[in-house]
Amino acid sequence: MSIKFTKRVAAEILGRGENTIRIKSSSLEDSGKALTRDDVRKLVSSGGVYALPAKHNLSLNGKNLRIRRSQGRSRGAGRRHGTRKTRMGRLWEKKIRALRVLLFILKQMRKLDNKSFRRYYLLAKGNTFADKRSLLLRLGDDGIKITEDEMKQINEQIKKMHE
Repeated sequence: MSIKFTKRVAAEILGRGENTIRIKSSSLEDSGKALTRDDVRKLVSSGGVYALPAKHNLSLNGKNLRIRRSQGRSRGAGRRHGTRKTRMGRLWEKKIRALRVLLFILKQMRKLDNKSFRRYYLLAKGNTFADKRSLLLRLGDDGIKITEDEMKQINEQIKKMHE
């Protein structure tokens, strides 16, 4: 194989352009023999194939503006677009994702069957629950008991998902 394949695959693996990929002279022969993505991954992990560091060409004005903003300048009402709520971030997205993750885990634990999972999923979509606690309270009212040990398991699973 040629080195073109190695460069192209390394660019995809490293998430950079092909022009930033460099091959050390000591591993030129190995990179020519690379046939699969796994071969290229091994070359990347060994350091024989690497990407140049990214350049960040910032203008002087941009640097100065960043400094001034760190000092609290250029952040007045005249610079703002949207209400305070819109500038706070997407709270509903965070909430619905947390509720959906909880529902999926409960379904995996076989606390919810398909029918009840669908019902609670649509209720969550309709903004019925203010937070995870209100969802859990509703589940308890409907006869689906979740013990503290099970909640610890759920929280551990959520932590693993975020790692």
